[in-house]
Amino acid sequence: MAAAAGVLFSDRHTTTISLNTCTVQQPQATAQRIHILFHLTATLAILYYRFTTLFSGGDVPTLPWALVTAAEVIFTFIWFLTQAFRWRPVARGVSLRNLPDDTELPGVDVFICTADPSKEPTVEVMNTVLSAMGLDYPLDKLAVYLSDDGGAPSTLYAMKEACSFAKSWLPFCRKYGIKSRCPEWFFSTYGHDELLFRTDEFEADEEKMKLAYEQFKDNVERRTNGATVVNDRPPCVAIIHDNQKQRNGDDQVQMPLLVYVSREKRPSLPHRFKAGALNALLRVSGVLSNAPYMLVLDCDMYCNEPSSAKQAMCFHLDPKLSSSLAFVQYPQIFYNVSQKDIYDGQARSAYKTKYQGMDGIGGTVCSGTGYYLKKKALYGSPNQQDEHLLNPKESFGDSTKFIDSLNHTENEDNQSDQFTTAILEETKKLASCSYEDNTKWGKQIGYSYESLLESSFTGYLLHTRGWKSVYLYPKRACFLGSTTIDMKDAMVQLMKWSSGLLQVGLSRFNPLVYGMSRMSILQSMCYAYFMFTPFLSIAFLLYGTIPPLCFLNGVPLYPTASDPWFKVFAVVYVSSLLQHLYEVVSSDGSLTTWWNEQRIYFIKCVSALLFGCLDVMMKSFGMVKANFRLTNKVVDREKLERYENGTFDLEGAKMFMIPLTVMVLLNVVCFVGGIKRVISNNNLDEMFAQVFMSWTTLLFSYPILKGLVPNKTKSKNIKTN
Repeated sequence: MAAAAGVLFSDRHTTTISLNTCTVQQPQATAQRIHILFHLTATLAILYYRFTTLFSGGDVPTLPWALVTAAEVIFTFIWFLTQAFRWRPVARGVSLRNLPDDTELPGVDVFICTADPSKEPTVEVMNTVLSAMGLDYPLDKLAVYLSDDGGAPSTLYAMKEACSFAKSWLPFCRKYGIKSRCPEWFFSTYGHDELLFRTDEFEADEEKMKLAYEQFKDNVERRTNGATVVNDRPPCVAIIHDNQKQRNGDDQVQMPLLVYVSREKRPSLPHRFKAGALNALLRVSGVLSNAPYMLVLDCDMYCNEPSSAKQAMCFHLDPKLSSSLAFVQYPQIFYNVSQKDIYDGQARSAYKTKYQGMDGIGGTVCSGTGYYLKKKALYGSPNQQDEHLLNPKESFGDSTKFIDSLNHTENEDNQSDQFTTAILEETKKLASCSYEDNTKWGKQIGYSYESLLESSFTGYLLHTRGWKSVYLYPKRACFLGSTTIDMKDAMVQLMKWSSGLLQVGLSRFNPLVYGMSRMSILQSMCYAYFMFTPFLSIAFLLYGTIPPLCFLNGVPLYPTASDPWFKVFAVVYVSSLLQHLYEVVSSDGSLTTWWNEQRIYFIKCVSALLFGCLDVMMKSFGMVKANFRLTNKVVDREKLERYENGTFDLEGAKMFMIPLTVMVLLNVVCFVGGIKRVISNNNLDEMFAQVFMSWTTLLFSYPILKGLVPNKTKSKNIKTN
């Protein structure tokens, strides 16, 4: 079922022009709904069996039975929340040819955030900046801002070098129609074959450009080598390239406005992490370019498709959507995902299943990068007068220039005529630590400070205020990044997400209470799934310890294999596996993908998610303070080689592996002892379920089990078949 979701109306014609399409994946939705009914019936039957057996005074071990039942209740609860994603999945498309002329397009500000040059290589950050400068969008309506929370002088130097290199790089890309406008990618083996027809002229220009890029890299790397964070510094705002000179004909190379922002940082004052950086960029950009829309990018997520801004405008300019549309979210695609993808770096379940499911019921989550957002959405509710403008200084601070910028309409040319000294001084004031004092920044306007997952939580609040979002998964990836390539970084990243989301779920913003009263039930269920998934760690922990211990002692916790109730348990288990397999295959995955996802999901639940729960508990008791954990983006060649070879790298992840290692050793002992008991007692029929479960646990934990056996070279690497 396809529908033209967006139209533009012409004054001269009665015909309508479609800007985008929205297709409900009806056969898939119907199949999923039938499966939901079937699986729910079988699951409720199991819970009926558990509770009636427990409370009817049957001959069962009370405590183990109750603990296993509790685990199955958690599994059922999370599974039930997951079904909201499967209710109405949609796929969207755009019609770029139907967009208005470039002169009628609104402005777009690109926000790129970096925080630590020792963990986020400056050359990589500059590649993202260069790719953003290369967006196919009217250059007088495009501005690129880099927020440098590291405050290293070398980063400002690198911005100037990038601007100088861009004066030859961007014309080269436009001349030959190059889409991959990240030079590191283009000159690598990944992007070398983008152009099928390579003329002698192109190859000569390419060689010159490659030499220029190598010189640029060498200059930046020499200057930034050993750069560290400056923790005590004043605000710094620098106009690296002023695109107003292009309007006046003073600059022959057409480039967007390029601005460097390093907000003030003092050890004794709150810094608010990335949310604070984005709010500072909102204010600084308001008095400089003041575009109505913004693109947010991680410093390692570069633009791979120049038309992404125009694709997003196909939704933002749609009269049927624009009044309530907050943001257009693109998937995070990773260029370095190995063929085996042992850590599930591609996050297939999220970007190819769950996000499309949320899109059909009100809008998907904001993933933190690769989204085009309407700035107005951060200041109020849709279709309502902005109450914050009634007393603007109490809400936005005492900058009259910034408050004036809020009154411009989306179709005006909002950029300042001249970047005078007074305006630059005003931007520094807007980037100071004290500006937000006694205002509503981070509370009711801008990015929220309630959670370290600033974008996801702010996106959630936008949905509760009545805003919508759309999810676009184009054929060509609009943004490409680098995924984690070892267990440690994967665990740290997942623990950060799970801890932040669970903290929100247990707060007054609980999606099943706060959210359900403000948005649809299905959308609330989706948010509840993300926030309460860490509870699966408790269920897996119970299921991975209680049945094996009972197996060792010959205590059955499941029906005998000949009992009709055993078939119900088997049906639920097989049904879950087949549902996952169906989703993997329908999203172009393979059996290997399915198996790797099953295995890493189990490993992450008993490690990162468990530590996420512990982190929330310790924060609630005041044992630890909120801390922003920055993922290391420096590429280690040895780790990369192990990852590409399908080798689990546990170096540095020993702490995360402790619960899983204990569980594995416990299951080994219980499995060996239990099998001996089964053979001696000849009661395989009675203990079959626990034999199977213990064996499955060991199978999923094989990488950990193999790691416990030292090899001759005493390597820390664990290679899987």
